[in-house]
Amino acid sequence: MHSDDVAGRARVVDTPELAAYYAALARHEAGALWTVANDIEPWEPTPHAVPMLWRYEALRPMVLQSLELVRPEDAGRRVVMLVNPKRRDVSAAVGWLYTGLQVMKPGEAASAHRHMASALRFIIEGSGAYTIVDGERLTLSANDFVITPNGTWHEHGIDGGGTSPCIWQDGLDIPLINALEANFYEVHPNLHQDIARPLNASHLAYANAALKPLEPDWRKPYSPLLKYSWDSTYEALRRYASATDGSPYDGVVMEYVNPVTGGAVMPTMGAQMQMLRAGEHTRAHRHTGNVVYHVAKGSGYSVIAGQRFDWKEHDIFCVPSWSWHEHVNTAPNDDACLFSFNDFPVMKSLAIYHEQAYLPNDGHQAYQATPR
Repeated sequence: MHSDDVAGRARVVDTPELAAYYAALARHEAGALWTVANDIEPWEPTPHAVPMLWRYEALRPMVLQSLELVRPEDAGRRVVMLVNPKRRDVSAAVGWLYTGLQVMKPGEAASAHRHMASALRFIIEGSGAYTIVDGERLTLSANDFVITPNGTWHEHGIDGGGTSPCIWQDGLDIPLINALEANFYEVHPNLHQDIARPLNASHLAYANAALKPLEPDWRKPYSPLLKYSWDSTYEALRRYASATDGSPYDGVVMEYVNPVTGGAVMPTMGAQMQMLRAGEHTRAHRHTGNVVYHVAKGSGYSVIAGQRFDWKEHDIFCVPSWSWHEHVNTAPNDDACLFSFNDFPVMKSLAIYHEQAYLPNDGHQAYQATPR
């Protein structure tokens, strides 16, 4: 058991003389390290965010209501952002990750822009959605995953032939880029891009995981594959599930990767899709790095830091860094699939990623239910 009353930890007792000394230091914009050392160098990671579950059933009507309240050209992007109460000051859902629900009507098209923050999108509902990234138009369907890496021109729209709005989840590293004081934002000088590549060109070239083109030589720091389709992702999970017992902590889990390097899709954010077999209950573990989950299929619950969160299709929940978590598929005859995005590439590139298994009680936490 840790105690602050040990050698190597600050345990200075305040005195009137020390109080006067601290006040004198403050007048010179200085301070004594030992007054904050135990807070800034904790025994283990202490996340500021709390576990959260955002219910799609409750949020969907409010997302649709925004269609009548604001125009995309006035709002920039018509988005309902999901905010963690402990990260409200940086508009984060967890850690340094932002997420929100964006909606557009058929026939709408937002202007092209680019920024230093990297972005991804997970399509929830509707038809006719498209994204244009650096001159390539990508058609999108439910549960498709698309990236718009930092510095790329991108814009979104909905074809005019549809009858219903489209909703998708945005994920960005805006809080991280702002914390690094490195953000830029620019609107395209012509407001919209010219289409310079064939429709879904990157998907046609790179979607076959077993083969990759030799030319051109891709040297950009993000994946050349911009769209990862749900159909091929789910089929890959099913095939993998027939050949593996899966991870005891995540079930049958696969990472979306850069097909050229095998690394993460973008330098600051990674993404995964995991399948929980019928009735599967994973063991608990924890790791540095924050994760935002989206229920792509099925229903169940997760226990996060001793709290149970029941989820169903299109609910969104988060796991803060270094928080114990485990997942359960409550369906007796069908699988459940969880899409997630994370900041693992940052943790791993800085050599600060760490993982730990939960050992008591056969790897399962005691928990209290969270009110619906």
